[in-house]
Amino acid sequence: MRRREFLTASTGTTAAVVAPGLVSRPTAVGSSDVIRLRSGLDALMALDASRGGHEGLERAALSGAAEALDKQKQAASQRIRQRLFSVAADYTATAAWSAIDARQLDRARSHLDRALYLAGMAKDAVAELRVWNSYAMLAHQRDDYTQAVDAGYAAQATAIARRDPLYGSLAHARTALGHSNLGDRRAALRSLGYAQEAMGKASFDEPRPSWVSFYGPAELTAITAIVRDRIGDSAEAEAASHQALSAIPDQFRRNRALATARLALAQLHQRDIDQACSTASTVFELMAGNPIPGRMRSLLGDYYRDLIAFAPSATVAREWGDRYRSEWSRA
Repeated sequence: MRRREFLTASTGTTAAVVAPGLVSRPTAVGSSDVIRLRSGLDALMALDASRGGHEGLERAALSGAAEALDKQKQAASQRIRQRLFSVAADYTATAAWSAIDARQLDRARSHLDRALYLAGMAKDAVAELRVWNSYAMLAHQRDDYTQAVDAGYAAQATAIARRDPLYGSLAHARTALGHSNLGDRRAALRSLGYAQEAMGKASFDEPRPSWVSFYGPAELTAITAIVRDRIGDSAEAEAASHQALSAIPDQFRRNRALATARLALAQLHQRDIDQACSTASTVFELMAGNPIPGRMRSLLGDYYRDLIAFAPSATVAREWGDRYRSEWSRA
């Protein structure tokens, strides 16, 4: 065979063997994939702000986490791998938060354990703080108030809480709630003071993940209302609730409904039965068109129990109870 013919034949054979491998080789995962996955998180957080936690949101979040973990195996660099672990941690924490809001507590704990592991793999202090914040809320739902305080302190110890006053404020506010549930008035007010001091130093121009967009002066005021009511300062709690509702953005419909329920409780604890029932009925109107999340159902149940205790024979109490039972059955 002549040399030119041999080279041509060899080149063709080599191309035939190598080309299929080049076509089928997976494309390296890079920043654009991370950005795309992050945008999916933003969409889920917008849904949560409007409707609250539910199984569909939880499943979507777990699917996003699975995709991020699958992508990290194909990451173009270690930096991209860590960013994808961070995305997976946030998706898993979102699933946990949805389960907390729906009061699926065992599933929430499992998701949080996983999210904390992923946050460690990502070396992501923001995700770590988010998980501890959710651990504190889960402990509250389990009536384990000492653990809620411990989770609040763990959130305070994260690097981001020490570096960014907004996150520090959130950690102190969560700790204040735990102290108030334990009946420790002095500790609750001290932690609340730290949260307010840190909020005064926070900058709102810095880029932050969408999950923390709920927290700002309005939400801190709503938390202040809860703390005040739990330590027996119902008049101060009512004032703080009104202030919070004047500032919580409309898109945070679930948070507005929760703050409204807290306002009703503060009014009820001052024995203003008619006004409290009127306020509590507004919660159903705010959530019209969507099922009431489990956490909100539990709060309304607390309101109803107190209502029966304070005014068992009042007509307005019986009427509100009828509405409560009707709304409770909504799918």
